[in-house]
Amino acid sequence: MSEPPYLTYSRYLRRRHGCTVYRVAVDAGFTCPNRRSGRESGGCTYCAGNGSRAAYLPAEERAVVCGLGAAGGSFDREALERQIHAALSFLRRRYSAEAFILFFQAYSNTNAPVETLAQVYDAGLAAASFRGLSVATRPDCLDQEKARLLASYRDRGLEVWAELGLQSAHDRTLRRIGRGHTAEDFRRAFLLLKKHGVKVGVHLIFGLPGESFDDMMETIALVSRLSPDGVKIHNLLIHRDSPLAREMLMGEITAPAAARHLEYTLAAIERLPADTVIMRITTDALPPDIAAPRSFWTKGEFTSRLAAEMNARGARQGRLFPSLDLAIPIG
Repeated sequence: MSEPPYLTYSRYLRRRHGCTVYRVAVDAGFTCPNRRSGRESGGCTYCAGNGSRAAYLPAEERAVVCGLGAAGGSFDREALERQIHAALSFLRRRYSAEAFILFFQAYSNTNAPVETLAQVYDAGLAAASFRGLSVATRPDCLDQEKARLLASYRDRGLEVWAELGLQSAHDRTLRRIGRGHTAEDFRRAFLLLKKHGVKVGVHLIFGLPGESFDDMMETIALVSRLSPDGVKIHNLLIHRDSPLAREMLMGEITAPAAARHLEYTLAAIERLPADTVIMRITTDALPPDIAAPRSFWTKGEFTSRLAAEMNARGARQGRLFPSLDLAIPIG
């Protein structure tokens, strides 16, 4: 099977580590500064109540909340270890996986004092043998100390990534979806991480309320200007328990179908630098949790159709990158 005409995350990891590497996604109990009462309410209008928690985590661990917020909180080390061991067992059993990256995925994983972060990261890394550390977070949950802490894990021989949510480069959209930060906040956090040698993956959502194709490509122009290490592209998925679901029921918004998201994704990939890792191109969720779109291609089918369409059109990653108008005003 031939490789698609863009740099996939799996291909990057094979080149970097010499083998297939799997990520172990965990929920360490962090909260989000954009939610009220820790995890209970509020947040971005598209966000599911579980904060993008991995579906394969054990059911008995789904209620574990350690209360790790900006002021600290208790840390349930045993709960974290159980999650890691369960995830490793699943990945080994299903994929015969042998090499792993520890991924702190759920909620905002730098939303605690740096001493607490070090305790949590160290405990997770000590639970098994890992090739790298990846941490998902927000622009308003980073500072010099936290960037230095993340960078320090490179001295242990680990590959270190921070996955930084942007979603859109337009402040009007960020206000519309309740993000709680600006595009400039994102840019500052991105440059801070890069200054400390941390690889940065940028999260984007295509199809957000009120955004046109041109708006999405302007977001890509801003991201391309920064030459990110990686990009995660998500189609707008409306979770049943999200505020967007209520807006959908009132007829105010819709979610793009698979064919439309393919067009957005193809155009974006052609405008991104050729060496930026395309870490994701669709969103995952359990079918009962999805309000819209109710019909969407599987991840494998979307990937195959995208590659086929790019090949048919002679499209490839980076083809339009040099001609980008990098002076596009963002805001």
